[in-house]
Amino acid sequence: MAKNALCIGINNYPGTHMDLQGCVNDANDWAAALGERGFKVAKLLDDQATKAAMVKAMNDLIGKASKGDSLVITFSGHGTYQPDEDGDEVDGLDEALCPYDLQTKGEALIDDEIRAIFGARKAGVRIVLISDSCHSGTVTRAAKAEKDADTRPRFMPMGNWLPTKLLPKDRAGKPAATMVAPSGTSPLMSAYSNKLGDLLLSGCKEGPNNYSYDARIAGRFNGAFTYYALKALKALKEGATYADWHKGIVKYLPSASYPQSPQLVGSLGARKGKVLE
Repeated sequence: MAKNALCIGINNYPGTHMDLQGCVNDANDWAAALGERGFKVAKLLDDQATKAAMVKAMNDLIGKASKGDSLVITFSGHGTYQPDEDGDEVDGLDEALCPYDLQTKGEALIDDEIRAIFGARKAGVRIVLISDSCHSGTVTRAAKAEKDADTRPRFMPMGNWLPTKLLPKDRAGKPAATMVAPSGTSPLMSAYSNKLGDLLLSGCKEGPNNYSYDARIAGRFNGAFTYYALKALKALKEGATYADWHKGIVKYLPSASYPQSPQLVGSLGARKGKVLE
């Protein structure tokens, strides 16, 4: 039974004016922690994380896995929306992850594509998804900052990367560059399968006005969720479960600087499974 992981971190989003600062550190930190627990890790950082490269890396990770294998995928970067083209979204918007070439190539990695990649897995392959990005919302809300804090939400408004002609229209018939969906999930939530025993560990709740924040803690940039998730991981006792890990994380978040509520989604059996086994 193999243990393999893919860690993606993107700070630089050319042409969007929405660069981040902690995502590459996140990916490196996750990779180090997973490596210590016996995972063979592949990384995609900044310009390595084009849409084509992300699709290939996910296909390779999942396509090569066999029954009993344990996979972990971490993503730190922007989340976004784009208009739904196949009519499967009630709110008319697809949720998406933002690759490095989001604006320059004009393509996000949408939930439908990720779902198809995950759907090709062999029976008995276990997947843990770790998402440190915003699921939905706008960039208008800012947390109260403490000293040394950076409170940048990890959400990419459509208007920062989609051409005006492709933006949905608001009630006045004008392009809705920062439209907020009535409801929303992360792309990784759409790929998650409760039936197959998946787990999703995410930095914030699903739906509008929920954010994962870029942070500067002790002089170093990270996602607030990643920083405290890894801090809680190090403190776990041998044999700890994912439920135990989540309890450790929520001792730190939400906080005054980072009003985000990390979520653990999975069946009771999956949540009682041993961490990163």
